[in-house]
Amino acid sequence: MATAYVALRDRLLVCRGSGPTADDWTTATRLEGHSLECVAASTDAPERVFVGTFEDGLHRSSDGGETFAPLETDFVSQAVTSLAISPHDPDVVYAGTEPSRVYRSANGGDSWTLLEGLTDLPSEPEWYFPPRPHTHHTRWLEVDPFDPERLYVGIEAGAFVYSPDGGETWHERPDGSRRDNHSLATHPDREGRIYSAAGDGYAESDDGGESWRRPQDGLEHTYCWSVVPHPADPDRVLVSSASGASAAHTAERAESYVYRRTAGEGWHRLDDRGIPMGEGVVRTVFDDPALNASEAVAADGVVYGVNNQGLFVTTNFGDRWRPVGIDWDDALKAQAPRGLVVVEE
Repeated sequence: MATAYVALRDRLLVCRGSGPTADDWTTATRLEGHSLECVAASTDAPERVFVGTFEDGLHRSSDGGETFAPLETDFVSQAVTSLAISPHDPDVVYAGTEPSRVYRSANGGDSWTLLEGLTDLPSEPEWYFPPRPHTHHTRWLEVDPFDPERLYVGIEAGAFVYSPDGGETWHERPDGSRRDNHSLATHPDREGRIYSAAGDGYAESDDGGESWRRPQDGLEHTYCWSVVPHPADPDRVLVSSASGASAAHTAERAESYVYRRTAGEGWHRLDDRGIPMGEGVVRTVFDDPALNASEAVAADGVVYGVNNQGLFVTTNFGDRWRPVGIDWDDALKAQAPRGLVVVEE
């Protein structure tokens, strides 16, 4: 059984099916009317789901998405912009906010601790989010799969930041890192490997974020948004991208694409593979259920992707995509999805 949680601007879709190739998917709508920003869940604790909203704080489900309740927190604001569940312990959860702060819970969200010092970094005065240039936010959080104390943070916009010691100290803007990191990913079989999809391009690290390289050959659209590696091959990567922010996020002006890269080769655009791309399509958000557990549940190239045309799945890492059989009406086609997480039981 697979459950896909699709965070849209004004609702959460809870989509359930017996597997990626099945036609028995059903959809329920949750948190309608809230302004959603992010979603997190783990196969290690599939009953627990977290959703961050921009105006109404953090919500949690303890019954696999059937019901949600707001959590009382003392966050700096009600704008929860990023979430991460530790691959080492599903009770350890991280939350990021606007303005940029990082919080940690060790008990599944019942209580939270501020990881201080992030905004004391020297580059903080240069951080800003263009639509609201007076502020900035924690766009992405990622826990290293080999070291539970090592945390990676993407600030939109301004810096890649990492902590080697659970937030006691922070290191910013290492050599070659991107400034406008939209999503980060790690690999369970390649220690030190990090992937970044950023507004200023793609980047990879092999030393836990301390230095970066920028393979761009063949990537014609460099406003990158979502990235996912193949769970059995860290050198195979999917990324979604566009020419700029409007083309990525605004349905009326959308034009986005999906690219794939393999070791020793440049990027190749996955035209005519079954996933919508091009004019009218906002950037795709990816998730691989094999990466949402402490032990991979299926390392066979299954990846889900959602954009304003629907939810899609590939079982061969992008060679061919098929739509997941759920209703996708005109109201959904006008939205740019905010987040996607898929768990398998």
